[in-house]
Amino acid sequence: MNNHVAIVTGGAQGIGQGLTQALLREGYAVAMFDLNSQAMEAQIAQSGEYADRLMGICVDVTSSEQVNAAVAQVTARWKTPDLLVNNAGMARDKRIVNLTEQDWDLVIDVNLKSQFLCVKAVVPGMIEQGFGRIVNISSRAWLGAFGQANYSAAKGGVVSLTRSLAIELAKHGITANVVAPGAIDTPILAPLSAEQRARIMSTIPVGRIGTPDDIAQAVLMFASAKSSYITGQTLYVCGGRSLSSPSV
Repeated sequence: MNNHVAIVTGGAQGIGQGLTQALLREGYAVAMFDLNSQAMEAQIAQSGEYADRLMGICVDVTSSEQVNAAVAQVTARWKTPDLLVNNAGMARDKRIVNLTEQDWDLVIDVNLKSQFLCVKAVVPGMIEQGFGRIVNISSRAWLGAFGQANYSAAKGGVVSLTRSLAIELAKHGITANVVAPGAIDTPILAPLSAEQRARIMSTIPVGRIGTPDDIAQAVLMFASAKSSYITGQTLYVCGGRSLSSPSV
């Protein structure tokens, strides 16, 4: 995928960092959209031979003005993005009786509205060039999860949004697909005790917690030019956990 340009939202940390590095290794020029400027700077500093193909832009992906400006900046430096990976997300877990309107709005905005805004910003250029790949990161939690009514609703919205995009954009050479991770070894899991990690692994048929590289493999498959006949699909990357347990 040399000379292809990718945008990865939330690209400086966790799963996003793994996605950014995998895309660089595949020959992409990558723009990270993230609010953590220090993490972006650190990743650029450590990128060695890839540094000239990596940029970081501090973006609030819930703001249409900031998203549009950032996409224009990427296009001006390189070209129209070929790949958008909507990875930015966050959780604010509470039982429904304690969930506030602010908790609901924030999680919906970061996990779902941001994907809509980023798609809106890149699709005109993709249509013009007759090629595009959109990969939206959802979660196995869209199946339902205790204490995650807002998060599950947002991630379920990602699946429905993507299916609609796939239908609408197919005639333009643009595919849209979903990757739904399960438990992934990122800083979010760092506070867990050994006992808690063991309990999670006991629910995963393959017997281990996933890595950002596991997610990257799924994204790269959907991103390939050879995947033009795959669109509107949801791929679980969860070690089989979605089969053994219907909810998180």
